[in-house]
Amino acid sequence: MSRRTVASLLAAFLLGVLFFVAVSTPVPYITMSPGPTVDVLAEVEGEEIVQVEGSERFDTDGRLELTTIRLTGPDQEVKIGEALMAWFDRSKAIYPRDAFYAPDESEQDVETESSVQMVSSQDTAVAVALTELDYDLDTITEVLGVLPDGPADGKLRVRDVVVSVNGVEVAEAADVAEAVQDTPEGEVATFVVRRKAEEQTVRVTPELSEEEPRVPRVGVTVGPSYDFPFDVSLNIDENIGGPSAGLIFSLAVYDTLTPGALTGGAAVAGTGTIAEDGSVGPIGGIQQKIVAAADSGAEMFLVPPGNCEAAAAMTDQVEEMRLVRAPTMHSAVESVTAYAEDPEVALPRCR
Repeated sequence: MSRRTVASLLAAFLLGVLFFVAVSTPVPYITMSPGPTVDVLAEVEGEEIVQVEGSERFDTDGRLELTTIRLTGPDQEVKIGEALMAWFDRSKAIYPRDAFYAPDESEQDVETESSVQMVSSQDTAVAVALTELDYDLDTITEVLGVLPDGPADGKLRVRDVVVSVNGVEVAEAADVAEAVQDTPEGEVATFVVRRKAEEQTVRVTPELSEEEPRVPRVGVTVGPSYDFPFDVSLNIDENIGGPSAGLIFSLAVYDTLTPGALTGGAAVAGTGTIAEDGSVGPIGGIQQKIVAAADSGAEMFLVPPGNCEAAAAMTDQVEEMRLVRAPTMHSAVESVTAYAEDPEVALPRCR
C-alpha cells in the first residue's frame, strides 16, 4: 500500500471521527415536533373524558381534538445532528433552551408546573362553558398542586377547597400563604377543606423553604377556582399538561351539556388558553399542532388570534383543513355551529 493511499485512508478516518464528534456534541437548543391529538368527546377505557354528575348530559357526535407537541425535556440533550435534522424538517422547530427553561429547572419542576396549569385550565374551561349556558358562579380557593414529598403530600389533595387555615377564613389564595407563614415554627397549621362536598380538618407542619429559608411552606399551590352547581371533570392522561387545551375543553363541556352535536359530526381540532372572560390566548408550537391535527384528519382548526400570523404560513401544507380565527369561546361556538350547518360557510380566517 502506497504512502498516498495510507495518508488518504488516515485522512478519511480522521474526518469520520471529527464528523461523529460534531454530530454527537450537545447544543443549547430544544426541538419541538407534533404530538398526538386527543378527542375530548371520546371514551377512555369505557369512561367518557368529559364526566358529569348531578346534571343531564347529552349524546353527541363528531370529534373535538386537543393538540399536543413533543418538546425536549430540561434534563435531555440535543445533539448537533438532531438540531440540523429539525432545522430542515418543516414539521419541527428548534429554539434556544433558555427560551423555555430556567438554567436550574428540572424535569420534576416542569411536570409540577404543567400539572398545576392543567388543573387551573380545566376549572376555567368548565366555568366558561357554564357561563355560556347562563350559570352564575362564585369563586373559591382550591389546591391546584401538591409537591411530592412535601409537608402536605398525602394530606392535602388537588381540588381540595380551602375553607380556612388556623381558624382564619380564606377568601383568596394570598390568605393561605399568609396564614401558613404566621404559623409559629414547629407548630401545626390546621386546614379546614371541603373534599367531595364534605368538610375535613387536615393538619400539616410547615417547613422552611430551601429557596427562601425564612419562609415556612406546606408544599402546595393554591389558586382561584369556582363553586360549580354540579360536578364536571375531565379525565385526561396525566402526561398531558399545560393550559393550551382550555378552549377545546370548554367546547367539549358545552357540547356535553347541550342537546345535539355541536360539530354536526365533523372533526374539529384547536388550541388556545381560556380566560375567565372567555377570551382565547396564544400558545407555543402552533405550527406543530396544526400538522398534528391535519395528520389526524381534522376538517377545521381553531386558532387563537395571537397565533394567526404563524398559522397562516401553514396554509399551503394543510389545504384540506380550514384555519379559523377564534378570539373567544363564544365565537368558537358560533364558528363550529355554522360549519356544522354548512361546511362551505364563510368563517373568520387567519390572514
